[in-house]
Amino acid sequence: MRIVFAGTPEVAVPSLDAFVASEQEVVAVVTRPDAPSGRGRKLVASPVAQRAEELGIPVLKPEHPRDPEFQAQLKELAPDACPVVAYGALLPQSALDIPKHGWINLHFSLLPAWRGAAPVQHSVWAGDEFTGATTFRIVKALDAGPTFGVMTERVRDTDTSGDLLGRLAEGGAHLLVQTISGIETGQIEAREQPEDGITIAPKILVEHARIDWADTALRIDRQVRACTPAPGAWSLFEGERIKIGPVTIADDHEPLAPGVIEVAKKAVFVGTSSVPVKLGEVKAFGKKQMNAADWARGARLESGVVLGVEKPAEDDAAAESTEA
Repeated sequence: MRIVFAGTPEVAVPSLDAFVASEQEVVAVVTRPDAPSGRGRKLVASPVAQRAEELGIPVLKPEHPRDPEFQAQLKELAPDACPVVAYGALLPQSALDIPKHGWINLHFSLLPAWRGAAPVQHSVWAGDEFTGATTFRIVKALDAGPTFGVMTERVRDTDTSGDLLGRLAEGGAHLLVQTISGIETGQIEAREQPEDGITIAPKILVEHARIDWADTALRIDRQVRACTPAPGAWSLFEGERIKIGPVTIADDHEPLAPGVIEVAKKAVFVGTSSVPVKLGEVKAFGKKQMNAADWARGARLESGVVLGVEKPAEDDAAAESTEA
């Protein structure tokens, strides 16, 4: 079939490579426009655009898929199907109607569970034992279209969202290619999604990634892994944000009050509402990410300091100083 592949981030690249290696004809790639990146805010092409250019495939970067010029280009390309992986924009019906077999999405969940923008992060945060990837035909309702195929993947106890997404991107690439082949030969048929079991996975924002040390160690462990690598779990130290990498639940450690730090020779523990956790890596503002013990030595950290405490407002601090 003639296909136009749509995708934007790194997790979409394995699927593009899988189609190029398949019997399908990739006539073009659709991706989001170049975006500012790095300290210089220089415009950078998406990972999918960069890979397509390496492969010599024409790239379309519409500001929005409803743009008439883009839709005219798509009609001229006459795709039979448009496989999609994390493209990053809503598709209007006028664009959905162009390919003969529609737009076929690879979604990183076991639909109808975790419909939305951040299925893998929510699966890790919820403590799911299994997740997976599903292919379905895109309709106007959010991730609600009829499904074609599914693969399952175990969520490991130490998985970050990045780890899990990497495995799903590789396994899902083959599932998406098989789905398009099955549609071409008529060997698979779409099935409507069940009404039961629907859960929603909205985007996780920076404010959601702040650690509440009064939570249990188990939930903090899941939160940190869910938010790694993005947006990055964080807490406050001396009023400044520090990013915190995966932690380890310290079942055999003496209890500590929520947020209270204990500095050992080669480890840093923090109290929660259950057992303490051992910090993995820490990235202080303007510093490189480093082992927690090295960070503690550099910051001359002592046991008893409390993480997560807001810095007092200047007026309040001055009043306290006057009263003293």
